[in-house]
Amino acid sequence: MAQAAHRPPVRGPTFIRLLAGLTEAELAPSGPSLPDRLGQWLDWKHALALAAALDARPAEAAGDAGAPDDLHAECARAREVLAAAINDAPLLAPATPAEPDYAAFRQLCLNRQRATQAAVGRLRGKLRDALAASPDMGQLAEVDAAMEVAITPREHTLLAKMPDLLGQRFERLRTAGDASTTWLDSFRRDMRSVLLAELDLRFQPVDALLAALRTS
Repeated sequence: MAQAAHRPPVRGPTFIRLLAGLTEAELAPSGPSLPDRLGQWLDWKHALALAAALDARPAEAAGDAGAPDDLHAECARAREVLAAAINDAPLLAPATPAEPDYAAFRQLCLNRQRATQAAVGRLRGKLRDALAASPDMGQLAEVDAAMEVAITPREHTLLAKMPDLLGQRFERLRTAGDASTTWLDSFRRDMRSVLLAELDLRFQPVDALLAALRTS
């Protein structure tokens, strides 16, 4: 009896491992290291802006932009709201149409992604303002701003592929499923897991800035 080809385990963030588990495509071999990959992503304008931020002298404190505890609580609340929206209906609603259509799930996925993107951008800006108020952390705020401008377009391009990958998963489950729509429940769980993992991934810069703020 022929045996299914063994797929090597995928290393990396939970988000990447979940997406790899949902696709049947062969995984590409490991690519360049992170520094080399960043070098490919940054054009000369972004590289100059990042170099300027790294070489800049510490700026004078810009005043109090918010207590660390208050900002920590605000970030935690924002994250809870976003997670609750991912867990809420209609993503997990028990009612299903006779002929499920992925279009509604795709729009839901896009809405959740946009909400997370907007919240993370707003929080990063507030945290940078708070760091700029510290003479020891002002340079970090400038570096993060430069990195956000340089990396965000690439991040958006890569994460924009997620709805299509989920759509492929939807069709495979529907083709292999039966009339009981049990497959649709499985898809909902997959979609929820991926969106929550993306939420964690997008919040990494926020978590890092919060950690720096606590030490300032």
